[in-house]
Amino acid sequence: GAILGYKRGLRNQYNHTSLIKIKGLDSKEDAQFYLGKKVAYITKVSTAGGKNGSKFRVNWGKVCRAHGSNGVVKCKFARDLPP
Repeated sequence: GAILGYKRGLRNQYNHTSLIKIKGLDSKEDAQFYLGKKVAYITKVSTAGGKNGSKFRVNWGKVCRAHGSNGVVKCKFARDLPP
């Protein structure tokens, strides 16, 4: 999916919840399938210092609810996603 940004109001931004547009998802009813599913935000690092000498880091999150009626979902990650 694509990261659209954070949950926000007119003046406040809530970094603990990210908005994700899942590819091929076009309705709120289709988004029900993904509720509770885990998502991974994977980044590549310059040093191989991860588990088993991995050059990648992963930030796990979970789909918590739909956002609107166009297939966008709200996800909460273990660590906030970078801007």
